[in-house]
Amino acid sequence: MAVASLVPQDSKESDLQGYSFDLTGRTALVTGSSRGLGYAIARALGHAGASLVINGTSAARLEESATSLRDDGLSVKTAAFDVTNEGSVAGAFAALDAGGLEIDILVNNAGIQLRKPMIDLSLEEWRSVIDTNLTSAFIVGREAARRMIPRGRGKIINIGSLMSGLARPTIAPYTAAKGGIKMLTQAMTAEWAEHGIQANAIGPGYMLTDMNQALTSNPQFDAWVKARTPSRRWGKPEELVGTAIFLASSASDYVNGQIIYVDGGMSAVI
Repeated sequence: MAVASLVPQDSKESDLQGYSFDLTGRTALVTGSSRGLGYAIARALGHAGASLVINGTSAARLEESATSLRDDGLSVKTAAFDVTNEGSVAGAFAALDAGGLEIDILVNNAGIQLRKPMIDLSLEEWRSVIDTNLTSAFIVGREAARRMIPRGRGKIINIGSLMSGLARPTIAPYTAAKGGIKMLTQAMTAEWAEHGIQANAIGPGYMLTDMNQALTSNPQFDAWVKARTPSRRWGKPEELVGTAIFLASSASDYVNGQIIYVDGGMSAVI
């Protein structure tokens, strides 16, 4: 069957143009977005047309980041709240409601790393990583979905990792949390897809970020990453944002419950 015959004869070009990457008129909340990957994703969504709500725990740092984004000509508001605190998250969404802001796009990006042998991990350290990287996505995602469901639409993008499907020594809680992000994304799809919500995840590989500075400055580990990655280099934050724009836009309206790895091919090879 010819590809052209798959398009209904009465379809118009304008119908197809509706599935675009344009985010004009939409509002995006990106957690953990005062710097790093979150900042890069927020900036890209803004340049794609979205109004932004950036999040972090430091109001001062958020305002610095917001000023930089506004200097880029973007529409930005700040929301300083702790993504691991249920009351703080609920209060932040109540404030958004009071301000007439509807979150159309949620990017659950907030996360931390802890490198320590599992046998030496305290329960407090384990819980801190799990709460920040996984539980926060449930808490914030639930609040967003409670508002998206009545509207019959919404985009949720959870930031996973290459470690959503693989493991390395000394990062057990991070690996467990990011594996959980993959399954949480599928659970969101199972319950919320019928309400017009698309929940998907991005799995970054080894990226040049502040979180990975200790690794990039280690010659042995740097050489390992470059040898192990088919692209033979680290990824750049700006190479992640195209996937985020796709998942935030109407171009992905029938994509649900997926994790897209942006890792230079590392997860594809032995």
